[in-house]
Amino acid sequence: MRLHERVTSLLGVAVTRVEPHGSAITGDRWRMELTDGRAVFVKSRHGAPEGFFAAEAAGLRWLSEAPGGPPVPDVLGYDEQALILPWLPSGPPPRVPVERLGRELAALHSAGAPAFGRDRDGWIGAAPLDNRPCVAWPEFYAERRIGPYVRVLRERGDLSAEQAAVFTRLAARLGSVAGPPEPPARLHGDLWSGNVLWDPDGRGWLVDPAAHGGHRETDLAMLGLFGAPGLPRLLRAYQEVTPLAPGWEDRRELHQVHPLLVHAVLFGGSYLGSALDAARRYAG
Repeated sequence: MRLHERVTSLLGVAVTRVEPHGSAITGDRWRMELTDGRAVFVKSRHGAPEGFFAAEAAGLRWLSEAPGGPPVPDVLGYDEQALILPWLPSGPPPRVPVERLGRELAALHSAGAPAFGRDRDGWIGAAPLDNRPCVAWPEFYAERRIGPYVRVLRERGDLSAEQAAVFTRLAARLGSVAGPPEPPARLHGDLWSGNVLWDPDGRGWLVDPAAHGGHRETDLAMLGLFGAPGLPRLLRAYQEVTPLAPGWEDRRELHQVHPLLVHAVLFGGSYLGSALDAARRYAG
């Protein structure tokens, strides 16, 4: 079945126009127009693992349940080969709504989660994400967010035993460097600036989640990793709603170890060196 026929079957509405809209590590992207006048955004599976779209759809729906949280696109339909969302026109973020997104992220995180983890595994990009629940965040971060990617890098020969020991030392010290204990927050989980789409009205929409229960500083550290626009203003607005624990600025790189390891697994390059530098800061 061709992609536009699959979309027609899932939505019950015929497709009148198909335009390519780039590609990603997990598949191709399309803009499609329908006979009822709507435009939709379609992801087609090309390299995406089995169950990828089901996990993304569940994550979007879970995030949408947070009262006062940022908007996320409705899931219009999906199967193993495609995910269909509304088409969201986007543009640069104006000044005021950056603060609005900060307050909405505070509301999202405050909606909480049953545990650190999720009731299903998922993916971050094309990398598997072990979401088996843990009671405490240090255990979760060590066993679900650091260990699995260190093992992959070791098995591939990209990481020496001496380098792997840095992450082992970090895991052992997480309880003392993670800051005060916090309840699990409802996280987007892959919140780099490219996963925030700004609509013409200035609303920041969250897309492509790796949703799970985690530490709220993780989402905010991810925003800082690749340079989100207006981040200082966003963080000030966030703290007006739910202040962060003292020392959060000094823990930013701690929460960046995981996404840097993921990038090292997926893309190689300098990401492993950056992950090691961040880990050494806290490993003692």
